[in-house]
Amino acid sequence: MQAKPLMIRDVPSGERPRERLLKEGAQALSNHELIATILGSGTKQESVIQLSQRILHHFNGLRLLKEATVEELKSIKGIGDTKAVQLLAAIELGSRIHKLQVEDRFIIRSPEDVSRYVMEDMRFLTQEHFVCLYLNTKNHVIFKKTIFIGSLNASIVHPREIYKEAFRHSAASIICLHNHPSGDPAPSREDIEVTKRLVESGKVIGIEVLDHIIIGEKKFVSLKEKGYV
Repeated sequence: MQAKPLMIRDVPSGERPRERLLKEGAQALSNHELIATILGSGTKQESVIQLSQRILHHFNGLRLLKEATVEELKSIKGIGDTKAVQLLAAIELGSRIHKLQVEDRFIIRSPEDVSRYVMEDMRFLTQEHFVCLYLNTKNHVIFKKTIFIGSLNASIVHPREIYKEAFRHSAASIICLHNHPSGDPAPSREDIEVTKRLVESGKVIGIEVLDHIIIGEKKFVSLKEKGYV
């Protein structure tokens, strides 16, 4: 007789994540317990709790799991199409809910507002992304666009591409930002030069650059606060 995968019900009652979630709420569960709840069953050799712990260990926590692909998940023993899809769907749903919460704060009043608006999307990026927020006269974000991906260079970040979108969306002002994959948001000489070039172009065109913000690992630097804008 073929052995069946170990289910959550095979876990001792005091350790079952679904029961704990019902009694104590989702916030009481650890990361691997939440994953176990999503997966529902383990393999013939290990429980869903053990499988979930192994998934987290494989990705060294949630940070890399957030960026996992179907192929990467399926490379883990015990993860097939169904479990990979379940995990990716849950990750994407969480990401979309977070974006809804961020979009509720659509008025930009300070560098901290900008950081809260983009931090969770940008701090995990492994390449530099140069992004612009386009605002109306009341500082509402009316459009957001990634202008380019790659190392910041004055010849690549051309004002034409940035202000073209500003005209298209009738923006009154813009906020530029990019991430430092190293996690250190300290501005480089190139960052400062690009900022000055964009500010001068904006003055000629009549669209103000309110700030250029560099995103690091849960921290940021405002070039306006540094006196470069």
